[in-house]
Amino acid sequence: MIRKTRGGAKSAQDKKVATAPELPEVSVSDDGDVRYLHLGTPWVQGSMRIRDPFDIDLEYVQRMMGWLLFADPAEVPRMHAMQLGLGAGAITKFCHKKLRMKTTAIELNPQVLAVCRSWFKLPPDSSALQVVLADAAVEIQKPEWHGTVDALAVDLYDHEAAAPVLDSAEFYADCRNLLTEDGIMTVNLFGRSSSFDKSLDQMAQAFGEDALWAFRPTREGNTVVLAQRTPRVLQGAELDVACDQVQARWDLNTTRWAKVFVPARDAEAGSTLAKVKARIEKINRGQTLDTDA
Repeated sequence: MIRKTRGGAKSAQDKKVATAPELPEVSVSDDGDVRYLHLGTPWVQGSMRIRDPFDIDLEYVQRMMGWLLFADPAEVPRMHAMQLGLGAGAITKFCHKKLRMKTTAIELNPQVLAVCRSWFKLPPDSSALQVVLADAAVEIQKPEWHGTVDALAVDLYDHEAAAPVLDSAEFYADCRNLLTEDGIMTVNLFGRSSSFDKSLDQMAQAFGEDALWAFRPTREGNTVVLAQRTPRVLQGAELDVACDQVQARWDLNTTRWAKVFVPARDAEAGSTLAKVKARIEKINRGQTLDTDA
């Protein structure tokens, strides 16, 4: 999720849905051709371009598809994708409609599912698509899911986007158990560097340090981490070719991926260094510093 900063958003026909008291209110807003999902706060929990409902709008969500860099394109339609936390359903829809994969999503809030079906073009359940209404932490422990998931997407933040709801070594070990031998988990980490380091420590306990890769943070502060069941290295010319292949075949914007795809421990450090350099350049040019530098 990201903080919505664009002004002029209008409520789409007051599209608010009452939820159970323990769950946040679900609301939808439109800003031009983009529709946003909110959970009781201005934080964006997902988005969709109304004219292209099965494309992925947000940059960090596109990076959640980074596992495709390691995939054989011919095998992708025979794979199984799972999303923990439905959000606006962007990943679930993309895997189902564009990649033609068997796709499962696990979502706690029934109103999120209802809004996705009503306002975000999420198709109904079928033999190829299933949304399970359950607590992800409990559901993924069921043996029936173990060893069945090739691509696991985890984006489980509370409605305040303060920290991941599930972020323990035990949780990540359960995620690893879901994966096939070549399976990959992608996780959205958002927030302070201290939170990022803590999350990496927990993932490393479950997957090992050599299995963790990441994209450097987006401008909004989202860092997508990849955790591999079986560690593999993808660098240099091989990474360039993989990025080109993903963009050509599935129309994801991978132009910068090769430049920002690094071992996970280097992701935040690189971002900090870039900010320092940018500040020095501004000082040298005599420009006024701002908080976004």
